[in-house]
Amino acid sequence: MGKTSDLTAVQKTIIDTLHKEGKTQKVIAKEAGCSQSSVSKHINRQAKGRKKCGRKKCTSSRDNRTLQRTVTTNPFKNVGEIHKEWTAAGVSASRTTTRRLMKDMGFRCRIPCVKPLLNKKQRKKRLAWAKDKKDWTDAEWSKVMFSDESKFCISFGNQGPRVWRKSGEAQNPRCMRSSVKFPPSVMVWGAMSSAGVGPLCFLRSRVNAAVYQEVLEHFMLPAADQLYGDADFTFQQDLAPAHSAKTTSTWFKDHGIPVLDWPANSPDLNPIENLWGIVKRRMQYARPNNAEELKTTIRATWALITPEQCHRLIESMPRRITAVIEAKGAPTKY
Repeated sequence: MGKTSDLTAVQKTIIDTLHKEGKTQKVIAKEAGCSQSSVSKHINRQAKGRKKCGRKKCTSSRDNRTLQRTVTTNPFKNVGEIHKEWTAAGVSASRTTTRRLMKDMGFRCRIPCVKPLLNKKQRKKRLAWAKDKKDWTDAEWSKVMFSDESKFCISFGNQGPRVWRKSGEAQNPRCMRSSVKFPPSVMVWGAMSSAGVGPLCFLRSRVNAAVYQEVLEHFMLPAADQLYGDADFTFQQDLAPAHSAKTTSTWFKDHGIPVLDWPANSPDLNPIENLWGIVKRRMQYARPNNAEELKTTIRATWALITPEQCHRLIESMPRRITAVIEAKGAPTKY
């Protein structure tokens, strides 16, 4: 070990301390666990006040602050766009330097979290709903059958633009995308409870009240028999037009099935959303060639969901409600 660059920070500290105490270089080398020549070179360098070798930085602290402000203001721009805007302000730096400085500042290019866009009225209703349900027990939530539709595509690679953010900023509003419900797509309907999952329904047409009632008749009722038997349960659904139609409400009354009141635009409160996420992650590397192969893959993956997974998700309901109350009705991480 003859180079001072090979010395660790601890060794350099030991050398400096012992040198100040007047120890000889031979003693210092023995204590620091390095060669005497390394000790001599380090002491001489410190005495001469020599700085580290290397090319002088091409940007000033002011330039770096401008870059950080640019990234913070426009986190969804790519490196090329950020570099162009930064150099337009008079900074002379390469694109590689721009990327390196962004990394040194703690920025990483990540897929942004997606949260529903909520207005003030919706947040108020979510908060009121959460306060009303905050004392519900796990036993009460286990009597709820949660349902939802989800979009499945043959390709899962298109996840949209990325965002530049630092560690711990995943839930920062400026680093998130807003989602809009009901994009034109083919949906899959499913249901779950703490006892497991029910059968899937692949929707072939746009879901109106009549189609939805067919789904309830041929898929929800069998799922209820499978998950609850003769026991009472409460059905959960979101406020999609087909779900909240008068004829649908009449269908539930005629069948004697109570429906859980539900706040609008609140997928973060529905544990079945997590099941859809599990299924899609497991299908990440699947490459179905057509719709029929996609359905087969979805069915097979859905069948792998265990009752234990469902039970853990149902147990998360009190935490979800607490998170909504703490966020004053705003979207949460769930």
